[in-house]
Amino acid sequence: MSDQSDIAEIEWLYREHGPALVLFASAIAGESSRAQDVVQQVFLKLIRDGSLKGVTEKRAYVFACVRNTMLNEVKGRWRGVSLDPETAWFDPPMRDYAAESNLRQSLIALPEDQRQVVVLHVWGELTFSEIADVLNVSPNTAASRYRYALAKLRDSMRGKAETHAKGKGEIS
Repeated sequence: MSDQSDIAEIEWLYREHGPALVLFASAIAGESSRAQDVVQQVFLKLIRDGSLKGVTEKRAYVFACVRNTMLNEVKGRWRGVSLDPETAWFDPPMRDYAAESNLRQSLIALPEDQRQVVVLHVWGELTFSEIADVLNVSPNTAASRYRYALAKLRDSMRGKAETHAKGKGEIS
C-alpha cells in the first residue's frame, strides 16, 4: 500500500486529470461507463500498489495505464462501437450541443491512431513527447498524426458548417 504522500499525489492526479482520462478511455471503449470503471480501476491499483514510485512523467504514465487497461478490456471490439453521446466534451457553461455533435461525428470518423493523439493532446494536455510514450511511437509520429487529424477535422467541420448554412438559407 502507498504511504500518505503517495496517496495524496494519486488523489491530486485523479482530481486534475480524471475527466480527461475518462474521455480518453471513452474514445477507446466507445462508452463512458466502461471508461469510468477502467479509470477507477487504474487509480485503485496505483493506491494499492504504490505504482508511481520512480515515475518521473506521472501524467503520461497514468494515461498509458488507462490506455493499456482499456485496450485489454475491449480487445476484439475496437471498431464496432460508437462513442457514448452523453459524455460531455465541453464545460457546461460553454456547451454548444450542435457544435459538440458535429465535432463528435468528425472525431469518430478519424482513424483510431489519429483520434487517440487528438484526445491525448487536446483533452489530456499531453505533449507530443508524452503522447509518444503513451502510444509507443516517436514524438514526430505523434505530431504528424495530430497534424493529419486537425486537417481532417478542419475539412469535416468546414463541410458541416457549409451544409448547415445552406440548409438555413433554403425556403421550404
